[in-house]
Amino acid sequence: MSWEVDRRPSEEMTRLLIHVEGQTEETFVNEILQSHLLSYGYLKVSARLVGNARQRARRGGICPWSSVRDDILKHLKEDAGCRATTMVDYYALPQNGDRAWPSRKEAASLPFAQRAEVVERALLKDVEEQLGDARRFMPFLVMHEFEGLLFSDCAAFATGIGHPGLEKDFQNIRDAFASPEEINDSPITAPSKRVVSLVPNYEKPLMGCLAILEIGLERIRAECPRFKLWLEQLETWLL
Repeated sequence: MSWEVDRRPSEEMTRLLIHVEGQTEETFVNEILQSHLLSYGYLKVSARLVGNARQRARRGGICPWSSVRDDILKHLKEDAGCRATTMVDYYALPQNGDRAWPSRKEAASLPFAQRAEVVERALLKDVEEQLGDARRFMPFLVMHEFEGLLFSDCAAFATGIGHPGLEKDFQNIRDAFASPEEINDSPITAPSKRVVSLVPNYEKPLMGCLAILEIGLERIRAECPRFKLWLEQLETWLL
């Protein structure tokens, strides 16, 4: 299908802010997604590290939802030409106390296909309650980590990070799941942990984006249903 670039005057075009949790996702947005989405009519596409870095429990760790929500609301209120989405890991979201993300704890007991969607609906509802209108906000959670997307093409993944000999090892991991997005969520078996066990010097921001460049967005779109839906929604949001 061919798409027509939005030709509205620049002052009417929309800025897209993608709230991310770490440097890997930030680099992915600014180096890869940005150029892709600009062709769909956005005036500007950029990543924003969520929340105040001082509030993080660990470097790159996800902030409390209250902090992320306040950041999103601030941008939406201050810039009427801004739309916001998120790209954060479902599995690492805080579940308890004042750091908790809405419905994350409840989602853990649901079937896989429902987990992220339940949390996303809760995030959308919370922003809508605070703002009165959430049409400029689109929550998205990665299942389970950014590295899961890299298993969309194991040969390209291995080549992209300079370890072509690991293609079979990556493919064995991939073949154990229905999709790359289902590679599971524990501190031991999460996608990044599996990669590090094979590549001890794996550098997430650099190697992750080198792998994505080798794999290509279309391959990830074909293998990862949730990512595909999110990308299609971003591509058509201005229509």
